[in-house]
Formats: sequence, C-alpha cells, structure tokens
Amino acid sequence: MTDIAPLFESNRAWAMSKLRGDPGFFDRLTHQQNPAYLWIGCADSRVPANEIVGLDPGELFVHRNVANLVHPADMNCLAVLQYAIEFLQVKHVIVTGHYGCGGVRAAMQPQQLGLIDHWLRPIRDVYDKNQDDLATIVDEYKRLNALCEMNVREQVLNLAKTTIVQNAWHRGQDLSLHGWVYGISNGLIRDLGVTISNPQALAEIFRTESKPERG
Repeated sequence: MTDIAPLFESNRAWAMSKLRGDPGFFDRLTHQQNPAYLWIGCADSRVPANEIVGLDPGELFVHRNVANLVHPADMNCLAVLQYAIEFLQVKHVIVTGHYGCGGVRAAMQPQQLGLIDHWLRPIRDVYDKNQDDLATIVDEYKRLNALCEMNVREQVLNLAKTTIVQNAWHRGQDLSLHGWVYGISNGLIRDLGVTISNPQALAEIFRTESKPERG
C-alpha cells in the first residue's frame, strides 16, 4: 500500500482545495452532468484531457484508448458515443491525438507485438494508404507526427460514418466533429481543420438513411 498511499493523500488535498475555492462544487456534481464536449483521446498518461483544455469535472465527457481510435466494432467507444450524443446532448465530439504517439509509432514497425497488432491495424491501413506521401518525409520523427495527424483525420471520418452520428444529424441535432492534435513538448493543441457538421461532407456510399420510427 505504500506505493499508492500518496494517491489518497493527493486526492484529499485536491478535494479540500476545490472546497476552499468553491464550497458547493461537489454538491453540484452529484446533481447533474452537463458537458458540451466528448473528447476521444489517447490513453497516454501525458495527455490529461480536462487539464489540457482547462475544464473542471463535469464539463468534458471523456473516452480514451491506445492511439485514439474509433473502431466501428468497438462497443465501448460506440456506447460512450451514443450516451454522449443521445443522453448528454453534447454539441462537439473531438478526436485528439498527440505528437510522438507510441501506438502510432508501433503501427509503423513491421515487428509483431501481440494482441495490440489487431488494435493498431487501422493505423497501418492509414499508413499504407498514404505511404507515398510519408516516404517523402526523411526525418523519422516528422514522419511519425505526420501519421499521427493522418490518423486523427481518419478517426473523425470514422465517427461521421457511424449511424449514431448520422441519426443525430437527421434529427437536426447541433453536432460537430473535430480533429485536434496535442503537442506534449509545448502543451498546445492544434486544430487540424477537419470539422464535419453534416452528412453532406461524406461520400454518398457512407450516408445512411435515418432509422424509421417504430409504430
């Protein structure tokens, strides 16, 4: 227990500091959760979602996994997405990658890594699709970061292709998808300019009809 005891001490100090600054803080949290944003980010311990954007608990709904992927068969991610959009009524879903991502770096290597290979397969597909452009980048770290950006753009498209997002748009719900990348070296976020706010931005094959109402 000695290794984790400092976590409890830090927790108590944090809770007390919150109460000193705002005595009603935790009482409000127990009564409502009303975030405007869903953050889909990497599980990397250096990328704390709330802290990066300066938001308190309750203001940012968060889903994290290795390399910030949106798998069409990932029930965890899809459940979070549906809850955030249909119940919390978030207005923005933000895929946030980060430069120097270990998951993206692993996907660039030919070695077998085990179970993680299956998870990282979509990034290898992105790499394969863009290998001519990536091959022109001589510096290995810059090539890695270029793939980090490409991966974020791909995941934003994957979000837009889900029926969860498309049904929200069909309902007229105000919902925008964004792609960002975070620089661990300077603490700054970069908007990659891939915001999607309606299904017209997608190829026709990926636009789905709204789900019919049950009689």
